[in-house]
Amino acid sequence: MDFELDGNVYRARQLARLEWLEHGFGTRSFPPPEPLATLRQIHSDIAVYADRCGCLGEGDALLSDTPGQRIGVKTADCLPILLVDERHRSIAAVHAGWRGTVSLVAIWALRAMSTRWHTSPQDVHAAIGPGIGKCCFEVGPEVSVQFDEVDGRTHIDLVAANRRQLIEAGLAPERIYSSGLCTFCNGERFHSFRRDREQAGRMISYAGVRAAKTQRARE
Repeated sequence: MDFELDGNVYRARQLARLEWLEHGFGTRSFPPPEPLATLRQIHSDIAVYADRCGCLGEGDALLSDTPGQRIGVKTADCLPILLVDERHRSIAAVHAGWRGTVSLVAIWALRAMSTRWHTSPQDVHAAIGPGIGKCCFEVGPEVSVQFDEVDGRTHIDLVAANRRQLIEAGLAPERIYSSGLCTFCNGERFHSFRRDREQAGRMISYAGVRAAKTQRARE
């Protein structure tokens, strides 16, 4: 398994090896870390650079390279994706539902990283956190056609779609990690909008570049 549970938060094993990075994919019992930069998520392809904490406007991907700055996305079936540029020590947190996936939101975040830091896909790790699995994500023809499916009602695999997009963008397959966890199936651990509708809460997934003193303490 690419992920391991640490209390009330999941961490990608390969990302946990990076001493300068902090990250986590929260369960329903995980309190949001503070301070934290977030967005009003609108199922778009908009990427925003985080220059402060708090809500930074509308969009679905946040970027940062500032030590001590945490960025996060909220999900309850959509996929949280963390992109980590190991060479430039920069990060992105992405909210990818089916609309964001169709809009290539993870790829737009990667392009924004390339524009700002000259990020190369070969230097990027991608961790795809818990979201609704193919097992439970049945959609109608108005959605299936967006994924080039022609069978009317069908099941969509958002993880596979985002993984394919990232590989086509140049990421090495072995640098893409998936939790393999379905939010709909695991009600005791995750919120799910499709399962709980308006009663559903949201999980927080986040990443941050550690402040220098914190990194030295870990070393």
